[in-house]
Amino acid sequence: MDPEEEAQLEVAATPGGVFAGTEGKDFRVLAAGTAQNIIGLGVFVIGTFAANILIARSFGGGTAGATALGIVTLGTQFAFIAAAGTRMGMDMASVRYVAIEVGAGRPGAVRVVVARAVLIALAVSTAAGALTVALATPIGSALSKEDSAATIASIRAAGVAIPFIALTYVWLGGSRGMKVMRHTLYVQWVAQPLLWIVLMLALWRVDKTEPMAVWAYAASWVLAAAGGWFFWTALSRRFAKEPAEDGLTAALIKYGGPRAPAALLSQGLFWIDYFVAASVGLGTSVTEAELGVYAACVRVALAMVLFLTAVSYVFSPFVADLHARGETQKLDTLFKSITRWTVAGTVPLLLLMLLAPAEILRLFGGSDFTSGTTALRILVIGQAINVSVGAAGFVLIMAGRTGWDLTVYGVSALLDLILSLILVPKFGINGAAAAQAITIGLSNWLRLGLVKRFVGIFPWDKPYARLALPAAACAIAMLAAQAVLPDKKWLLELIGIGLAGALVYVPVLLRFGLTDGERVALRNGIAKVRGRSTAA
Repeated sequence: MDPEEEAQLEVAATPGGVFAGTEGKDFRVLAAGTAQNIIGLGVFVIGTFAANILIARSFGGGTAGATALGIVTLGTQFAFIAAAGTRMGMDMASVRYVAIEVGAGRPGAVRVVVARAVLIALAVSTAAGALTVALATPIGSALSKEDSAATIASIRAAGVAIPFIALTYVWLGGSRGMKVMRHTLYVQWVAQPLLWIVLMLALWRVDKTEPMAVWAYAASWVLAAAGGWFFWTALSRRFAKEPAEDGLTAALIKYGGPRAPAALLSQGLFWIDYFVAASVGLGTSVTEAELGVYAACVRVALAMVLFLTAVSYVFSPFVADLHARGETQKLDTLFKSITRWTVAGTVPLLLLMLLAPAEILRLFGGSDFTSGTTALRILVIGQAINVSVGAAGFVLIMAGRTGWDLTVYGVSALLDLILSLILVPKFGINGAAAAQAITIGLSNWLRLGLVKRFVGIFPWDKPYARLALPAAACAIAMLAAQAVLPDKKWLLELIGIGLAGALVYVPVLLRFGLTDGERVALRNGIAKVRGRSTAA
C-alpha cells in the first residue's frame, strides 16, 4: 500500500468494534475501498446508462433507437467478452501474486510479476484482436441477419479494442493486489465510460453510424490502458526491482490457464442468451427492435452487480493474502461482513427495478422500451441471487481453485445455452431472461458450496437478518410513492419512487441494520471528518 493510502487509513485507526486496533485494519481498508467505489460506481452507472440512452435516442428512439442500440451492444460486448477470455486470467493473476508477494514481505517482486502478466495478456489478446478483424465479415453476418453491414463494421472495431481492454485490466489488477483501489476507480469506473461518451459525440461529427460508436468505445479503452500503465508504474517504481523466481511464467500460465476460458464464460454468461436471441430468435420470436430492448434490460440488470463487482475487487487481495497465510477465521469474518455490506448497498436498487421497471426502460427511448418490463424483472431476480452470495467466485479464484471456477462457468454456460435454445423460440426475450436468471441462480449456489468445502468460509450469519427491516421499510415507502405520483409523468414518478425509498431506507439501515461495532465506527468516522473540516 502506498504512503497516501496508508495515511488516509491511519486517520481512522481508533474506532471501536470490528474496526478497532491492528486486527481491524483490514476492515478499515475494506471500508475505505468500498466508500471509494460507491463514488466511482455512481459515475460508472450514470456514464454507462447515459451512453446507451444517447445511442438509442440519437438514432431516433423507439424502434430505430432500439435497433441501433442492439447493433452497438453486439460490437461492444463482443470486444469486452473476448478481452476477458484472451487476457489469460492475468488480471486475477496480478491481483493474487502481487498480494501474496506483498504479504510475504517481498514487494520488490511485484514489478516482475505484473510485467510477465502483461506480456502474456498482450500476446494472446493481440492475436485474438487481429483474428477478429480478419474474420469480421463471417462473425458479423452470423450475429445479425437484417443489418449485417453495420454489425460487421462494429465487430471490426471491437477487434481493435480487445488488447487494450485486456492490458487495462492487468495493470489495474496489479494496483488492486497492493490494496489500492482508487486506480480502478479513476480509470475503469470513471474515465472509460465518460471518455466513450465524449469520443462518440466527437466521432459522430464525422460519421454518425453505429460502428462509429464502437470505434469510440475502442478509443476509450486505448486511453484507459494508458492510464492503467501510468498508475501502476507510479505505484510500483518505489520498490527496488527483484529478479523473478524460477518458474514464474509457468506458474502464471498454470494459474491463468483455467481463468482464460472461465473469464470468457463469466462475461458470456450475461450475454449468451442475448446472442442466441440475435442469431436464432431474430426474425421469428424476436424482432430487431426487441433485441435492442433486451440489450437495455441486460444493461439495467447488470447495474445490480456493479456494487458486488467493485467490493469483490477490494476484497480479492485480502482473500489471496489471508488464505496463503492460513488465517481462515479472519477471512471468514471479513467475508461475512463484506457480503452484508454488498447486499445492503444493493437493496434500494433491487426494489426500484422490481417496482418501476417500465419507468427505467423509458429512459432509453420512450414507451417502445416498456415491452421489456417482464424480462427486466426476471433478470433482476437472477442478479439478486448473485448479489446475495457475495464474492464467492472471487474467493475461489484467489484461493487458487481456478479449475473448479472453470467447471462452474462451463456447466453454467452450457445450461444457459440449452435453456436459451429452448425458451427463446417460445417466449422471445422473456425466455432469454428466464434462461439467464435460472442459470445464475443455480451457478451461484454451486459456487457457494465449493467455497464452503475448499476454503471453509460462508457468507451468511445472524447480522444478515438485520437487513430485513430496512428492506421492508424501503419497499413500503416506494409503493406509497408509486401510489400517489401521476403515471403520465413517468420521469417524475421514477425519481420520486427512488428518493422516497432512499430517504426511508438509509436512516432505518443506520438504526437497525448495522452491528454495534459498525455504528461506533461510523460515528467515530463522521467525528474525524468533521474534525478535519473544522481544522481546515
